[in-house]
Amino acid sequence: MLKSLRQDWLSNVRNDLLAGLVVALALIPEAIAFSIIAGVDPQVGLYASFSIATIIAFAGGRPGMISAATGAMALVMVMLVKEHGLQYLLAATVLTGILQIVAGWLKLGVLMRFVSRSVITGFVNALAILIFMAQLPELTDVSWHVYAMTAAGLGIIYLLPYFTKAIPSPLVAIVVLTIAAIALGLDIRTVGDMGQLPDSLPVFLLPDVPLNLETLGIIFPVSATLAVVGLLESMMTASIVDELTDSNSNKNRECVGQGVANIATGFLGGMAGCAMIGQSVINVKSGGRGRLSTLAAGVFLLLMVVFIGDWVARIPMAALVAVMIMVSIGTFNWSSIRNLREHPRSSSVVMLATVAVTVSTHDLAKGVLVGVLLSGFFFAHKVSRGFSAGSHSEDEGRMRVYTITGQVFFASAERFIDAFDYKEVIEKVRIDVSRAHFWDITAVSALDKVVVKFRREATEVEVVGLNEASATLVDRFAEHDKDGGNDTLTSH
Repeated sequence: MLKSLRQDWLSNVRNDLLAGLVVALALIPEAIAFSIIAGVDPQVGLYASFSIATIIAFAGGRPGMISAATGAMALVMVMLVKEHGLQYLLAATVLTGILQIVAGWLKLGVLMRFVSRSVITGFVNALAILIFMAQLPELTDVSWHVYAMTAAGLGIIYLLPYFTKAIPSPLVAIVVLTIAAIALGLDIRTVGDMGQLPDSLPVFLLPDVPLNLETLGIIFPVSATLAVVGLLESMMTASIVDELTDSNSNKNRECVGQGVANIATGFLGGMAGCAMIGQSVINVKSGGRGRLSTLAAGVFLLLMVVFIGDWVARIPMAALVAVMIMVSIGTFNWSSIRNLREHPRSSSVVMLATVAVTVSTHDLAKGVLVGVLLSGFFFAHKVSRGFSAGSHSEDEGRMRVYTITGQVFFASAERFIDAFDYKEVIEKVRIDVSRAHFWDITAVSALDKVVVKFRREATEVEVVGLNEASATLVDRFAEHDKDGGNDTLTSH
């Protein structure tokens, strides 16, 4: 216990604090921008980023990972906020946390192993596209000053690192463009135009919604989607940080931690959030390794917003647009485009389908579901192609031996049935399945059909070579040996 405490909190104090400060500086514009995407006041995203980062530092399962308000979650909230308002969003945030805690208790973190790399790549690419699309309203029907400021912001963001990396270039871009807009007296939209920034610490409050089934019907679909998207992005981020730090994370504890953080955030006036891939990578690259870096990011964020909020309100929206375009460009996996021809066609189809469904529906959960289903379909098809059957005659033509090789399951069951010649005039058939495996009740049903077909032709059937798992399945679910037939089954 003490060893773990020192490792997570006290083993890297200086680097964790500095990394937390860097992340907090970079979090401010993103939290505001994500609030705007969701259609809520900037304080909702800022309070959420503070609350989630602070709580997940203690409750999460991955030290050094940053959780806050995110674009993926903000996109899911848009319609709820537009149709029902902020209070319903806060209630949905609390319910999201409850669902995530249940997922952690049920140990659903292990389900990440069923999400293929192609689905993850499609998820990330779709997220990048949606973040970029969310910036387009700020670049439509505006003066040339906005385009000039946005271009200047992108120039600073991408060119400054060639000269120095001591200060995050997005922060420098925001500061420079804010000073330029004030000095030149430009009449362009600012953060202050979007809503009131907080000037005090968040306070505990109950969402002002009716506690009835109608409210539950409104918020549950959104909460369920938020829970899935949040856990999916958090699990993926945890895996990425695991690789960067060569360490392991507790995925089920992370599910519960995200849930606790979101419940608290809903009661503090914040929107639901999850782990952030970009900010977590920034934290690790800046030297952050322990839980202290995550805690520092949340605390520094709130202190800066509360005490220099007047300056934050004067940030031009063009600066935030530049930052979000940078986030979308950095998030997109550009190598996946180059690899479309090199990777297996099925993998490319899964990736593109995930992107297409997510972008068209603006629902990351639906995109991932389609990707997972397609991955399963292609995998089943590939495995079923390994099925083969051969036969030879024995006992002077009175018996035919069929040798089955490969996996017998729902995708190969029909080929298994079609592998036999039921009209051949013969006394006995032996089916050797020592090189095969029966996986499901569809496979057992196929074996039933084969045996019944031979019985109709008055042919004795012997099934040999069933491995232990297949034999157990056949014994439990097969029907052909329960009605007095003359066939026999043996296992090895």
